Amino acid sequence: MGTAGVKIKIMPSSPSADLKKIEKQAEAVITKNSGKNCRFEIEPIAFGLNALIAIFAWPEEKELEELENKLGKIKEVNSVQTIDIRKTFG
Repeated sequence: MGTAGVKIKIMPSSPSADLKKIEKQAEAVITKNSGKNCRFEIEPIAFGLNALIAIFAWPEEKELEELENKLGKIKEVNSVQTIDIRKTFG
């Protein structure tokens, strides 16, 4: 099968949550579960709250639901949502 480009929005539980710590833990979870080339962006939401956007390559044949559940168990994470999936070429 092929590879998909995936974007997942990780919402912290509060504006004071340590995004760098969440990023390190999220990257470990993603790579342990077959994700590759992981990078992160910060998206301002409101009132000082920022979301962490994880962007990575993912095997098309694998479901994302299990990964979302694992990311949601990271301390200081309130919610996790897949916001984009695209088939990659090359």
